[in-house]
Amino acid sequence: MIAEKQISVRSGWQAFRTLGTVFLASIGGIVLGAFCTNVPSVEVIGGILIGLSILVLLGDLFCLLGLFTVGPNDAKVLTLFGRYDGTVKSPGLWWANPFYWKAKVSLKVRNFETNKSKVNDKDGNPIEIGAVVVWKVVDTAEACFEVDNYEHFVQIQSEAALRNLATQHPYDSDDETKTSLRGHTAAVAAQLQREIQERLTKAGVEVLEARISHLAYAQEIAGAMLQRQQAGAIIAARQKIVEGAVGMVEMALQHLSRDKIVELDEERKAAMVSNLLVVLCGERAAQPIVNTGTIYQ
Repeated sequence: MIAEKQISVRSGWQAFRTLGTVFLASIGGIVLGAFCTNVPSVEVIGGILIGLSILVLLGDLFCLLGLFTVGPNDAKVLTLFGRYDGTVKSPGLWWANPFYWKAKVSLKVRNFETNKSKVNDKDGNPIEIGAVVVWKVVDTAEACFEVDNYEHFVQIQSEAALRNLATQHPYDSDDETKTSLRGHTAAVAAQLQREIQERLTKAGVEVLEARISHLAYAQEIAGAMLQRQQAGAIIAARQKIVEGAVGMVEMALQHLSRDKIVELDEERKAAMVSNLLVVLCGERAAQPIVNTGTIYQ
């Protein structure tokens, strides 16, 4: 793999002053040569001076092509006839060999949102998923020479990693120990970042953050899954209600027995438990019935 390396270049301002001086000198030589051609005794010298001044002027203008600027959080990758010579990351005006081909690479932090992909989760349910990836280039040589187009490479590999992640976990799970896409967002985001980073290391890219931005069941099963979630919520709520009701009944029997308010045989206890559970677990308020007889009638 091609590793990034720094290249030493000259200050652009110093080179600009030097080239500017040569430019003015060559213009002066042309003017002086034109003046000498009007004097018969130095006519030949004037022609030679004009020719040399024109050559110097053309060379000076060509050397001006070596001037280039590097902005903040930008870099220039320098190649000479297909050979990578180095990268310039320091911002400012610089001068290098005019034959260098200078490719600009942005080092700024960038982000993009993947397309909403339709994929089956671990349970085989079709879901729609999308993610936001925050990244930046850290190795300009790898970004330019190891992959064809590093920006397109980042997009394709991020979507591939997202699809692979979606197949490893269910959309939702009742078991808290199992990682699900909806219930464990932090763990899923960390895994997604690792998987994308593994794919993009060869392109000289560092993934700063990756998070799921869209997660939903596919339209064809969205209604059924909603009913399933509602049923699960109802069952969970009922379990809590029954647990609370049983605890309250147990507490009531203990209080009656401890304080010796009333002595109940097993049959009366069973009837009391049944009545209390009906009252506590019922969705509607119970209608009281006044017993005017004895406890057994």
